[in-house]
Amino acid sequence: MRTKWKRTLLTAVAGSLVVSLAACSEEGGDAGGGVNLDGKKTASMADYKAGAQFKASEPLDVSLLYLDQSHYPIKDDWLLWKEITQRTNITIKPTVVPYSDYDQKRGLLISSGDAPTIISKTYPGQEEQFVSSGAILPVSDYIDLMPNFKDKVEKWKLQPELNTLRQEDGKFYVLPGMHEKIWQDYTLAFRTDELKRLNLQAPKNWDEVYTVLKAIKAANPDSYPLSDRFEGKSILNYAGQTFGTQAGWGYVKNTIWNESAQKYELTGATPEYKQLVEYFRKLVAEGLMDPESFTQKDDAAIQKFASGKSFAISSNAQNIVNDYRPNVSKIPGATVAKIPLPAGPKGDVIRGTRLESGLMVSAKAVESDKFVATMQFIDWLWYSDEAQEFTKWGVKGTTYDKDASGKRTLKPEVAFGGMNVGAPKNLQRDFGFQGGVFYYGGATELLQSMFTEEEVAFQKTMANKKVEALPPPAPLNEEERERAALLESPLKDFVTQSTLQFILGQRDMSTWDAYVKELEAKGSNDLVELVNGAHKRYKEKNG
Repeated sequence: MRTKWKRTLLTAVAGSLVVSLAACSEEGGDAGGGVNLDGKKTASMADYKAGAQFKASEPLDVSLLYLDQSHYPIKDDWLLWKEITQRTNITIKPTVVPYSDYDQKRGLLISSGDAPTIISKTYPGQEEQFVSSGAILPVSDYIDLMPNFKDKVEKWKLQPELNTLRQEDGKFYVLPGMHEKIWQDYTLAFRTDELKRLNLQAPKNWDEVYTVLKAIKAANPDSYPLSDRFEGKSILNYAGQTFGTQAGWGYVKNTIWNESAQKYELTGATPEYKQLVEYFRKLVAEGLMDPESFTQKDDAAIQKFASGKSFAISSNAQNIVNDYRPNVSKIPGATVAKIPLPAGPKGDVIRGTRLESGLMVSAKAVESDKFVATMQFIDWLWYSDEAQEFTKWGVKGTTYDKDASGKRTLKPEVAFGGMNVGAPKNLQRDFGFQGGVFYYGGATELLQSMFTEEEVAFQKTMANKKVEALPPPAPLNEEERERAALLESPLKDFVTQSTLQFILGQRDMSTWDAYVKELEAKGSNDLVELVNGAHKRYKEKNG
């Protein structure tokens, strides 16, 4: 009988986020890490390899930090847990933390030395604040224990992206989710019936977005054509790519690479960032974008869209199916669709990496006599083809069927997204599959296997966009990281605060130069100097 979940609700301020890019040898140099693994192979498989079913040679409990989502809260009786144990002989013991507290609680647990063995849902860059403490494992030292991970890196030629995770010591400390190809999901969704009624075409660039919103405003003067969700962080993120900058969710680090100047600059002080801010300021000033877009909760934004008070909103594929279409159906003739990401001043581009959120491993794990088995388990559950299909679709014959051509279909009684709407069971809520803790990354075919035909067509369009090159490495050493940690959070907080003030008209754009000076007073030049110095050192060392 599985023990009751350990509910953890404490909060603490996590350390500053410092993101640096780091280098490695051409082949990766991942062989052993200097720790003698003799005596650490209890419960492991001697013949474990890529494509093999991992099963511990004796029962084993593995602790996991689990991010809990309110729309599919964790359940003790999920089929997911039963199947993991049955297939691997391992029982997961989750420490459950609500989404709202996750980053803070993760920082507290790691800092106190009480972190579970597996620390899930960690985005590349979030691990850096824990590197110098020695609390998390340099996982790159143990990649030879992870044949599925190694196979995907080699097969999909992911080494350049993986190298961006390396710290100044040449190691990386997060195991990322890995996609076969870059894909962009978030963009604007429009009430397409309104576009048709006004004889408007879906906008192809941000200038046309402005024109379309202006036409909708003229026809609906009491509306805000665009009332956004995600507190504006999503739209600033995906628009920022096309303006040649990083913003919103994409403002993970304070520095951005300037290809022309061949140096790093402070992101929030660049001309490209200013141009992005000016664009959204214009939308708000002219009543085309709801100023509450940057503060309102998602439900409020969805309600405005559903009631005809707005006509555009940020969206991913699931938002269309789950949040928008069921609600706007109350409006006669209303239709909704995503538009391809609009082009911007930078061109018809997307910036991205094939890496996404993954996991860290507690450094204490290597002390266990079951360390090798634990790493094999992680490799199988997060990186094998079989487990990626399992954590996404569930159990063949129970939650889905698969025909001779490989096409998967949910059982009629199981619903997910736009499939089998109204069915009595839900793949996430009732079975635990398709959850953010276990399923991320994977082959494009698997990723798109639950897409609607509409979304597959959208992704084909997005595949034609130019992908911006990765920035070069600039790995900070421990002393530099400590200095940068004192600068990063205050600078990021000030940029975030000022961005909102500029966009909402609470601060005049004529004070931009003064704002840049304020950033300098908070140490922006010092941070940029640190990062450029690290880049120069790397370049001189590696050519």
